[in-house]
Amino acid sequence: MGQHILVPVDGSPQSEAALEYVLDSYADAEVTILHVVDPASPFGYGDDENFDFESYQAEGKRRHERATELLEEYGELASERGVAFDTRLKTGKPAVEILEAADDEDVDLIVMGSRGRSGVGRVLFGSVAETVTRRATVPVTIFKQRDDEKR
Repeated sequence: MGQHILVPVDGSPQSEAALEYVLDSYADAEVTILHVVDPASPFGYGDDENFDFESYQAEGKRRHERATELLEEYGELASERGVAFDTRLKTGKPAVEILEAADDEDVDLIVMGSRGRSGVGRVLFGSVAETVTRRATVPVTIFKQRDDEKR
């Protein structure tokens, strides 16, 4: 049986580079392309009185539509290269869903991009790639943006 690789994608140049790497380097592998929609928090900085449920639902719908488009684009790329693939769309905390998918799909490798947050952004938001790397039960390859590439 061939290798099974999970490629979480978020539309960033780093996740696209990760997918390109897998398609170029593992043409005989089975590839699962995963996108996780992180739901918008229903509570902003205000209280419940200011919560706009209709806007919240509209934002959730927009995110799912964009995720579906993204997976279709990446699926076309894999198809053009003749790589066996499937796509998955999940909703939840990205690191948790990626790790769960890796276990559920019985993958041999995770290849993903990292936006390379540092400083306060990393402390406040954490790093999905870092969490996945620390908790995964399979090897993880990370594509990271170099400092000279940041804008």
